[in-house]
Amino acid sequence: MGTLASSVASEHWTGAAPGRWTVVVLAAAGALSGVVLLVLADANTELPQPGLHAALAYWITIPYIVAGLVAWRRRPDSRLGMLMVAAGFASFLGFLVWSNNDGLFTLGVAAQFLPPVLFLHVFLAFPTGRLVSRPERVVVAAAYGAAALTIPALALAQESPRNVVAVIAAPAIAQVLQRAQLLIISTLSLAGIAVLARRRRTGRPSRTALGLLVDAFSLGLLMIALLLLAGFFQWHAIQDTVRQMTFAVIGIAPIVFLVGLLASHLGRASVADLFVDLGVNPGPAELQHAVARALRDPSATLAYRVEEFDAYADIDGHEVDVEPSPGRSAMPIVRDGTPVAMLFHDAALDDEPEVLSSVAAAIGMTIHNAQLQVELRARLEELRGSRARILQAERLERRRLERDLHDGAQQRLVALALELGEMAEVVVDRDLRRRIDDARAEVSASLADLRDLAHGIHPALVSDHGLMVALESLATHATVPVRIDGSVNGRLPEPVELAAFFMVSEALANIAKHAGASAAVVRLDRGPGVLRVEVSDDGVGGATTDHGTGLRGLADRMEALGGRLRVWSTRDHGTRMRAEIPCAP
Repeated sequence: MGTLASSVASEHWTGAAPGRWTVVVLAAAGALSGVVLLVLADANTELPQPGLHAALAYWITIPYIVAGLVAWRRRPDSRLGMLMVAAGFASFLGFLVWSNNDGLFTLGVAAQFLPPVLFLHVFLAFPTGRLVSRPERVVVAAAYGAAALTIPALALAQESPRNVVAVIAAPAIAQVLQRAQLLIISTLSLAGIAVLARRRRTGRPSRTALGLLVDAFSLGLLMIALLLLAGFFQWHAIQDTVRQMTFAVIGIAPIVFLVGLLASHLGRASVADLFVDLGVNPGPAELQHAVARALRDPSATLAYRVEEFDAYADIDGHEVDVEPSPGRSAMPIVRDGTPVAMLFHDAALDDEPEVLSSVAAAIGMTIHNAQLQVELRARLEELRGSRARILQAERLERRRLERDLHDGAQQRLVALALELGEMAEVVVDRDLRRRIDDARAEVSASLADLRDLAHGIHPALVSDHGLMVALESLATHATVPVRIDGSVNGRLPEPVELAAFFMVSEALANIAKHAGASAAVVRLDRGPGVLRVEVSDDGVGGATTDHGTGLRGLADRMEALGGRLRVWSTRDHGTRMRAEIPCAP
């Protein structure tokens, strides 16, 4: 128990692969145990269907020993192989109750609760062999404690004629202890299922093959719980059937585990061929897809180191956080001693360090071209972000200027106009009244100009009432008849509405100044995630974004929002200006 307790409590393990002779001795012991099981089953006259019972005993003994030895040799840093070997030999000890020898029979009774507890330990410690969370450690430690109650129960069962370790006769207490063991270990097995289910929800492990193995563990724990509950409630009619079903389910786990180890070996063997097929200069997307295939992890991604920004970027150039999320792990990729990328993968792959090392080496040899492309995309992304920040700063500054003009100069001019009006009413001299009226007219004209200026700086109508109202106002005040086709249901993000408004405003201003048109049409179309705005006229044409600052500024504004502006204009055939602006669907 001291060794088992320290195994449960310890979180760190540095192991070495078993030597050849250790493997030979354990394999020979496993083979001998199989022979002993066959002999015991054949010699026990009270055992019905000895062949079937021997086969089921083999099924939960030999595969665990074999799979444990393979895992121990291939992954010495994990305790899982040792635990599986221990579970296999513990199962063998439990079957000694078939023996006609009283000493061996007593040993079998003493070990009867050890196999289910070891199975619970193996299932919860998969795949690293470590009990990671506190609930896992509590469940397994409590299970070992319940299994240890067998010793005092045997010591108190003197009335049993084959019990060679009995001290006193206290059958009632011994029976209470045995029933407590059945109830406690069955309850802890169900708690183990809850732990595995929580592990499923948090993504450890989420890969298909390992997920199926965890499901097999859950089913095994359920059958163990049913078997122990059948003993607790003394369901003798179904107890033997439940036992056979439980053994059949428990024996599946090491077989699936061995298949997983073989798949891991084949995965390593395929890594080199996969990257040879890629060539020496794969692109970012091509390299990432290859990594996902090699790891058999569709969620695997790469983040590239961009020294210029002291950050990591994904294949599209967007900055990413290198701190992995729950259920995920991160592995640095190093080239010539310098970190060049970070590989994010399912945390379950931590149990396959050979595969990860092979993939990391292949990435390091082929990453140069992909890294250059990602660095270029990161610079472009930074440029887009810079333009968007400039546009945001311009919008805020325009709004501030419009508010200052409205609250400052406009209000003072309005007050001046009112004061002049009051003066004109009390002045008797006609010449002076006329001069005051002229001054009022100049103030009103200046106020109108100032309002137009403020409106051009920042159209408050857009912010207050939305794009459609602002466009209708533009159409009403245009110098040529303007028809608006289509509409925008609801509000859009303010930068989008402002960009559309400025585009239509600039287009109508150009029509008034240069087009010589008789009419104009504004068309609106809001599709999934995009707003399309088009202005066309029947004027002289010749407009272009290559010269002047008006249309070029509009084009820059659209591109800063991730959109684009296109102009079609030929002599004597009018002009058509079309903007596509991304917006929320």
